[in-house]
Amino acid sequence: MTVIIDYGAGNLFSIRNALDYLGVENKISRDKKDLIDADRLILPGVGAFPDAMRMLDEADLTQTIREQAKIKPLMGICLGMQMLFDKSYEFGETTGLGLIPGTVELMHPKGNLVIPHIGWNALEINKECPLLSKAEEGQYVYFVHSFGAVTHSDNVGAYCDYGMKVPGLVFSGNVYGCQFHPEKSGDTGLKILRRFASVK
Repeated sequence: MTVIIDYGAGNLFSIRNALDYLGVENKISRDKKDLIDADRLILPGVGAFPDAMRMLDEADLTQTIREQAKIKPLMGICLGMQMLFDKSYEFGETTGLGLIPGTVELMHPKGNLVIPHIGWNALEINKECPLLSKAEEGQYVYFVHSFGAVTHSDNVGAYCDYGMKVPGLVFSGNVYGCQFHPEKSGDTGLKILRRFASVK
C-alpha cells in the first residue's frame, strides 16, 4: 500500500489518480497508523515551505515521517521534495525534515529567464537511480517552482537546465524527491511513479 500523506498542503487527488491509472494500491491519509503500516509514502506539497512545515507539525506527522523514512521508501513531490532537505530560505529560514543533506534557495537563472520556473523541461541524467533509466535522458517533465535544492551532486539523479543546473530528481537511501510533478508529466512521469511503487 502506498499512502499519500494528507497534511493540508498538497495536490493529493492528481497523485491518487495517477496511481489509480497505474493500478497501484493507494490511499490518502493523515492517520499515523496508516503511515506506519504503509509499504511506501508520498509527501506532496504546494505553496510556501514555512506554511507546509507548520501544517505538518500541526498534524503531528513530522517525527513519524522522519522515523518511517529510515525503514521504507518515501517520495517528496514539488514542495514535498523541498521539505526533505535540512532547511529552506523561503520567507526566512525554516527547518525541514533533514532526510537529504542540503538547503532550498531562491533560483537565480542566467539570462532573461523568469522566476517562477513553469513548464516543461528536459531531464539530464546525472547518476544511476532506482527511479530512472537511461531512456529518461532528454525526456520532458513539468515544473512549477521558484526555489530549488542546493545539494551535493551525489544526491542528484537528474538535473534540468534553466539558466542554471536545477536538481530535478534527488535521492538518498530510502528517500526520493521530484522537483517536477511526475503525475503531470505524461509517460515519463508515470514510469517514475511506477518504479517508485516497486522499490523496496
